[in-house]
Amino acid sequence: MLRYIGGSESEGHFSIINEACSMFAHTNPLHLDVFQSVVRFEAEVVAMTAALLGSGEKDSAGQICGNMTSGGTESILLAVKSSRDYMKSKKGITRAEMIIPESAHSAYDKAAQYFKIKLWRVPVNKEFQADVKAIRRYINRNTILIVGSAPGFPHGIIDPIKELGELASSYGICFHVDLCLGGFVLPFARKLGYPIPPFDFSVEGVTSMSVDVHKYGLAPKGTSVVLYRNHDIRKHQFVAVTEWSGGLYVSPTIAGSRPGGLIAGAWAAMISLGQEGYLENTEKIMALSKKIQSGIKEIPELFIVGKPDMTIIAFASDVVDIFEVNDLMSSKGWHLNALQRPNSLHICLTLQHVPVADEFLEDLRTSVHTVKANPGPIHGGLAPIYGAAGRMPDRGMVEDLLVNFMDSAY
Repeated sequence: MLRYIGGSESEGHFSIINEACSMFAHTNPLHLDVFQSVVRFEAEVVAMTAALLGSGEKDSAGQICGNMTSGGTESILLAVKSSRDYMKSKKGITRAEMIIPESAHSAYDKAAQYFKIKLWRVPVNKEFQADVKAIRRYINRNTILIVGSAPGFPHGIIDPIKELGELASSYGICFHVDLCLGGFVLPFARKLGYPIPPFDFSVEGVTSMSVDVHKYGLAPKGTSVVLYRNHDIRKHQFVAVTEWSGGLYVSPTIAGSRPGGLIAGAWAAMISLGQEGYLENTEKIMALSKKIQSGIKEIPELFIVGKPDMTIIAFASDVVDIFEVNDLMSSKGWHLNALQRPNSLHICLTLQHVPVADEFLEDLRTSVHTVKANPGPIHGGLAPIYGAAGRMPDRGMVEDLLVNFMDSAY
């Protein structure tokens, strides 16, 4: 289980957000007139998040706006839907297409299926970043949106946001930046002097962003923010119904009723930590990232994929089966994500990892040496499944396997 908050679940930061969630567990911001405190909490969470990401820039003219959602996927879904409808009103596009790097989150695939948008998935460059020239080649008169990540989920690498923004501006199309992982780290890493490239609304051409408060914002699970450069774009997110016998209806997000307790928990998390709290946390996890990267480089059988910009580190091997290493690490209690293209693993570093960094590196070193000395899958491990799936040329068969697995899980 990946947990971003450090410490015990019965004290400290946990106790603060748990109390806030409990106090407002009965509330529902769908009813604006009844639960005014929660409505205000949401507005303040959005405003505080926007302030970290360029709302103070002169060219924003105070127009940056947004809403809270249930998570990064919903934030991305809403941004895609809003971009589609905005571009339809602006350019008359009815057969919408969007272009994403292959490192972009799978939520864009979900959005394409839900909203009937043609999806172009473009290979990344040698640095595992979005390939701006390749994306340019896919742009046509039906393109509504291009996408960048800061950083991307697989390898923790920031896409060339400034160059993608220039590309979007030159074609008059929307540009979404996925900051679900980086939104509450990159602004503070920049303050600490880390060489962070441009990634927010200070970049011309960025029209929307997704930012998870429940990751490095240390809010309760189920809290994210979707932001827009202006109200003209956000208006296309809303659904208004005028002909229902139940009365006039308008809703800002995919859900109708929403849990006010989670919104209150997110507000409490941000208020209690403040700028100094986030700065202190970022200093710890960025230093940890440097330590883990150095430790991995000292294991000769492994190499780091690309150049991580933050706290997500992917690593692979040309010597051992990396998925067998993963099975051994799992048996030792470590939860790593298995990746493909290339076959690799990644660790998403949080405050939980700060006191156990040396233990992690020792376990990783031991696991690699064990697999090297005794190659082959361990009993009950997933390495054969990952390996076979990666080699299957029929990706439709892999898709069917995933669907049947999910269908049998509930």
